[in-house]
Amino acid sequence: MQTVLITGCSTGFGREAALHFLEKGWSVVATMRNPAAGDLPASDHLRVLPLDVTDPDSIAEAVAAAGRIDVLVNNAGIGWLNAIEGTPMEATRRVFEANLFGAIAMMQAVLPGMRAQRSGVIVNVSSSSTYKPLPLLSVYRASKAAMNALTESAAPELAEFGIRARVVLPGMAPSTAFAANAQEQVFGAGGFPEAYADFTQRTMAALHAATAGPVTVARDVAEAVYRAATDPACPMLLPAGPDAVAWATGE
Repeated sequence: MQTVLITGCSTGFGREAALHFLEKGWSVVATMRNPAAGDLPASDHLRVLPLDVTDPDSIAEAVAAAGRIDVLVNNAGIGWLNAIEGTPMEATRRVFEANLFGAIAMMQAVLPGMRAQRSGVIVNVSSSSTYKPLPLLSVYRASKAAMNALTESAAPELAEFGIRARVVLPGMAPSTAFAANAQEQVFGAGGFPEAYADFTQRTMAALHAATAGPVTVARDVAEAVYRAATDPACPMLLPAGPDAVAWATGE
């Protein structure tokens, strides 16, 4: 039985991916910063471990506890929706720590074991926002575009040792916690610049209109992650969800 370690499993894409791998008969190590906040069903093939991808000690402990890892899914991350002028540098660093640097640290932690076994897959969860220059997402989108570039460049290095690396790019998925958190950052206590209020209202209306048709759900992303993990013919950049596919193909 193969083992997958998935980060950010308390809700959304990570939780659904954990359930999908379990359905497929895998051993799943589901990680999250606060395991008490998760509600994954009990299973003989499921282990839930604490993991903060911005904490080196937490990473080392989780990877050691997991044992052999056949697939790493870097799903943990945070959203940010604000004008660049209204984005504090502290917030920028926090986004990059969670969305990019944490993924790099996880890769570095699991790669020695994958090299030793001369097999393994790394699936990095990015965003379909990297297909388009969407306003108010500059910092978030930059962190995810860097994830794409990271994976594309790392892939040939890792192929030398029988390890594959792929990127899954989810669509907008307005029902996830990301959307709610981003809304709060803009209209709540996020320090949004008043000068951009009209522009923000127009942009948000356009985004809501864009989600009126078929959009991504968590199951779409789980299925794409599973394909990236198990299908050697999977493309390097795999859009997940109907809106992501449309953006990827220029529709």
